[in-house]
Amino acid sequence: MSHRIVTNNPLVRDSYDNVIFIEGSYEDVLIKVRDLVHAGIELIDSPLGASIRMLLSPYRSILVGTEPGHMNTDQILLIEQSILNYRTLTDRRNAEPQHEKDYAVVDKELLKASIQAYEDIRLQNYSQFTGGEFLETRA
Repeated sequence: MSHRIVTNNPLVRDSYDNVIFIEGSYEDVLIKVRDLVHAGIELIDSPLGASIRMLLSPYRSILVGTEPGHMNTDQILLIEQSILNYRTLTDRRNAEPQHEKDYAVVDKELLKASIQAYEDIRLQNYSQFTGGEFLETRA
């Protein structure tokens, strides 16, 4: 397996084998990904979704590599800035528990698209991402 999934989404946990499941919040997922990136794990997927609306989701699933390599300063800066941006953008957020199941389904479907895009790229022999070349399949 060329990737792992860091998630707090139970639907993703129950659907994939290569999961690091976080019992916690969206921010906790970002923090775990940050720790992995600092340890040299490749950041494959963009840490924040492309939509402000998805920042209201209690769930987040992010693709990362499986093997530690060299620390990528661009990826470290990206994940650190993503955590700061998340905190700023959700500082006055109101939870929407009535939409929790919908957010879980949307997160799972977006992850599925990211995995497919990553696999397609790998098949084309573009196996290494550098800073800024992340999958942009998120809504």
